[in-house]
Amino acid sequence: MGIGGCIGLLAVGAILTFAVDWHMAGINLDLVGIIMMIVGIIGLATYVSILKRRRTQPPSPGAPVVDVEDNRYYRG
Repeated sequence: MGIGGCIGLLAVGAILTFAVDWHMAGINLDLVGIIMMIVGIIGLATYVSILKRRRTQPPSPGAPVVDVEDNRYYRG
């Protein structure tokens, strides 16, 4: 599920929870909407954390290293 699916779940859940006033026998639409919003938030957080982890790249072996204490560049 991508970002679009997660945002879609959030939107549909919010609509079911806050905008719909139907009453169905055996189904609580408010609870269904809240569950959909929670699943959308969890999916969005998972997707963003995976995307963030993919974008981080370790420095190449020959890249200069910055010593934070001395602010000097040196090759390790």
